[in-house]
Amino acid sequence: MSEIKVALLGFGTVGKGVYQVVQTHQKRLEAILHKKVRIVGILVQDETKQRDIQADILLSSNIEDILQISDLDIVMEAIVGVEPGYTYIRKAMERGLHVITANKELLAHKGYELKRKAQQHGVRLEYEAAVAGGIPIIRTLKHVLRVNETIKVEAILNGTSNFILSTMRENQAAFVDVLAVAQQKGYAEADPSNDIDGWDAFYKLMIISELLFGHQPAWDKVEVQGIRNIQYEHLLAAKSLDARMKHVATIEISGGKIHASVEPILIPKSHALYAVEGVNNAINVTGDVVGELSFQGPGAGALPTASAMLEDLISIYELKEVSSIPTAQTFVETNQLQEEEWLLVGSLDPVHQLHRLDQWEIPYGLSTITCTRVLANNELIKSIVKQCDQLEAFKMKHNFVSINQKVLA
Repeated sequence: MSEIKVALLGFGTVGKGVYQVVQTHQKRLEAILHKKVRIVGILVQDETKQRDIQADILLSSNIEDILQISDLDIVMEAIVGVEPGYTYIRKAMERGLHVITANKELLAHKGYELKRKAQQHGVRLEYEAAVAGGIPIIRTLKHVLRVNETIKVEAILNGTSNFILSTMRENQAAFVDVLAVAQQKGYAEADPSNDIDGWDAFYKLMIISELLFGHQPAWDKVEVQGIRNIQYEHLLAAKSLDARMKHVATIEISGGKIHASVEPILIPKSHALYAVEGVNNAINVTGDVVGELSFQGPGAGALPTASAMLEDLISIYELKEVSSIPTAQTFVETNQLQEEEWLLVGSLDPVHQLHRLDQWEIPYGLSTITCTRVLANNELIKSIVKQCDQLEAFKMKHNFVSINQKVLA
């Protein structure tokens, strides 16, 4: 039986996951591809470290050693950050090798360039694992929803943030305490900034934007806010509206304008993202023909990511095509919608003249939390929050019924 020779760039959590699944699912891969999938080389930092791998696999810290392996077919890149992955992928493509990557930061920064490079050299660049782990959203958008014009994507794209918010709410716990639990469980890195400040989800949203619309919105036009400042009382305020606080990445087209944001917002019970808990990811896609579709599943981890990367490998051999570059659509980029509903938590100076839809109080500890629901544009709300130290504001992107000055007992 002929072989597909694969090199892994990186042997951390993702690289080890790919190696494991190739070993455990070799017969299934052979049945699908009618070829044996064999890992023939692994790029590592320390060649002397003991690893539980087959003896005939080349281990090297030199990328040239890996790329010079005879009859190499595919490179799977699983390195964090833009470099050195960007340089390695370019070199692989220049040698006529297909590339599969899980590197969202690299793709957000350099994805368009790499797609052009792949096209120039007649090879494939696949990246299912870079967005939402085991959820096949990239393949769905590329190959399943082609007749549809996608008009909106709403997604929970960072499992760490979702776990923290879910656990804070369930355990009535403080952010710092739940973050420590997430780190102990391996859901968050020692430096969790990318996760809790929203950048991990932002990179993934930019990849989706480029796939759907052929370009990304200007990064300074995208509202990016993490969950670092979320407190339990904010989650309690959301609960008073039968809602949950979720960290949501959104990109939508309306009236010829593209609007993107990554931020904590209130999700009502009626919305599909409401029930997404723990480390799971979820994506809602709205097409102009099909309507709203929902996808949910594990967004990270060794095996879900390995699953996505090996599905990419299969697609390279099942779909004989060269990587294409989506036609760039022309939109006006905007970082604000005209008016949105907001939940303001904390004391609001009465001199601020806002369209107040509801106001109520929630007992909390020895005091109460004042909640005000308003209709206003983004810039006005930001200005007010800057003036009021004890005020936090959260978007309510979906229709909520009036609570008629509701007071929780």
